[in-house]
Amino acid sequence: MDNDPLLAFAFTLLAGVSTGIGSALAFFANRTNTRFLAGSLGFSAGVMIYVSFVELLGTARNELAELLGDASRADWRASGAFFAGMAAIAVIDKLVPETENPHEPKKVEDLGPPAGDCEAKLMRMGLITALAIGIHNFPEGLATFMATLRDAGVGFSVAVAIAIHNIPEGIAVSAPIFYATGDRKKAFVWSFLSGLSEPLGALAGYLVLSSFMTPELSALTLAGVAGIMVFIALDELLPAAEKYGEHHLSIYGAVAGMAVMAISLLLLA
Repeated sequence: MDNDPLLAFAFTLLAGVSTGIGSALAFFANRTNTRFLAGSLGFSAGVMIYVSFVELLGTARNELAELLGDASRADWRASGAFFAGMAAIAVIDKLVPETENPHEPKKVEDLGPPAGDCEAKLMRMGLITALAIGIHNFPEGLATFMATLRDAGVGFSVAVAIAIHNIPEGIAVSAPIFYATGDRKKAFVWSFLSGLSEPLGALAGYLVLSSFMTPELSALTLAGVAGIMVFIALDELLPAAEKYGEHHLSIYGAVAGMAVMAISLLLLA
């Protein structure tokens, strides 16, 4: 861990509070720019996939090989940690009720109060969505934090990618609460609070891991973080991008994200 934990926490906070941007869009925009959002979500997926495989997982394998003195054992351990990270986020995803999926794409123009829905039901929908997003954001916060500790440039890129990913979540939380209460401030606060689980997840992970962190555990954690980010990209970002816009637009965005991340890593090398 080479960088300042305060910087890592700041980047994680930046990613988390971007749910507030989605909340603001729900209140002040008449229509969703679906093409832009599809491209942006694809771009985020490309950044996260590329940095996970090329930088985080590669670094973890190299460090383990140096520590263990055995490239084969290092490959097995890094791969195991990578899929363990995927399994952890998949379990968390399964804990969220399917009917309250916080990653189901929403459009601003479709967020009017549904006919026949009472205020209590709308409020419950918003609060459960906020809770679901909070649960999802814990591992995302840890991923941003650990990536920044390893490399500030990589961490910033991950933070921006997750921030873009959090904008639709802000819409999903704030809209039903607003229509239940008529209170923009209350809807914004709940949306904002759901994003704060990312820095909380980062802080909790850091406090737990730092007490018994070893070089080997640090490398394994890095591989696990790579697995978390690849799962998020494949399970949430790319499917959402597809639903918001054209298929090719989301793929072009992903390729652009990979290219930008590749150039950034080469320039920083």
